[in-house]
Amino acid sequence: MKLTLEKTTAKKLYPESPEWFRKVLTETFGDDCFKKKTFEDIKTFEDACEELEIYPEDVFNANDCSDEVAYKKLKVIAKAINQNWTPDWDNANQQKWWPYFKLSSGFGFSYSIYGFDFTFTDVGSRLCFESEAKCTYAAKQFLDIYEQFITIKK
Repeated sequence: MKLTLEKTTAKKLYPESPEWFRKVLTETFGDDCFKKKTFEDIKTFEDACEELEIYPEDVFNANDCSDEVAYKKLKVIAKAINQNWTPDWDNANQQKWWPYFKLSSGFGFSYSIYGFDFTFTDVGSRLCFESEAKCTYAAKQFLDIYEQFITIKK
């Protein structure tokens, strides 16, 4: 009898598997398949898609404008970098970080800020981060995609 497993199924089974089965999975799919990644391992949009086990071409469609493509990419990137963390918008004590950009003299990352005891919107809520480190990393690593999202190109 031969058992066939998809890589995505193997990744899901691995954490709860007994040691003997983990060894079989590692021998079959390689050590890197089950290695816990850090947010700094996400260097491209494709890396973010791989982390979330989605196909890049499924994220947007041909009718999307360039800013819509960029926004959809940034949602995927933020979700992957946040590593399953989701903001609790009912918790005013939970810090939620987002990048802040100055546009007056060109486009560049300025700093990270977080929301606190009041609510206002100046970024998409799906683009916030769990920590300042994750926020700053995303802003610097994916600056070109943020620029496509925020600025209007003629």
